[in-house]
Amino acid sequence: MLLILSGIFAYLIGSISFSTLVGKWFAKLDIREHGSGNAGATNTLRVLGLKWAIVVLVGDIFKGMVAIFLAWWLGHGNPMFAYLSGLAVIIGHNWPLYFGFRGGKGIATTIGVLALLMFIPALLAGILAILLVILTRYVSLGALVFTILTPIFAILLHYPTYAALFAAIVAMFSVYRHRANIVRLVQGKENRVFSRKL
Repeated sequence: MLLILSGIFAYLIGSISFSTLVGKWFAKLDIREHGSGNAGATNTLRVLGLKWAIVVLVGDIFKGMVAIFLAWWLGHGNPMFAYLSGLAVIIGHNWPLYFGFRGGKGIATTIGVLALLMFIPALLAGILAILLVILTRYVSLGALVFTILTPIFAILLHYPTYAALFAAIVAMFSVYRHRANIVRLVQGKENRVFSRKL
């Protein structure tokens, strides 16, 4: 029962869409109707600027971490609680209950989750992803590389099978949510971050 409650709480936490709330409260707009239409930090950067993008980024990372801490508390350290809640909070971000199930792509929330559950694999993947974003200015490409490399590093570093499987599922979520970006990347039409003055 507590395992299910942990997952439900995590989903509800994930459903708090900071980009949507920031847009509504401070700019009187629905961020999902502007820019790329994505409820996340990158689109907030394009539409509202760096200050609000940082707020959204920190909020989305933080909610991922809160869900894991809550899961550890409810499960008395049982890793199954944490991994289930990790999936649930990302699902909540992507398909939020409070906002018509129209959310973001889950990368910042994934960062918060992976930072606690598999720090070293996520750190290694994150460094490579950041370097790629700096070189190409494609945030979507960096996000995909980050999520795809994390389970690979988890395997190479001998993390438990369930941990690597969890990271692989998260990567599949990321690929699915970025499917339109993948098409644009292949076509050379993907938007670059900082391609114009923000």
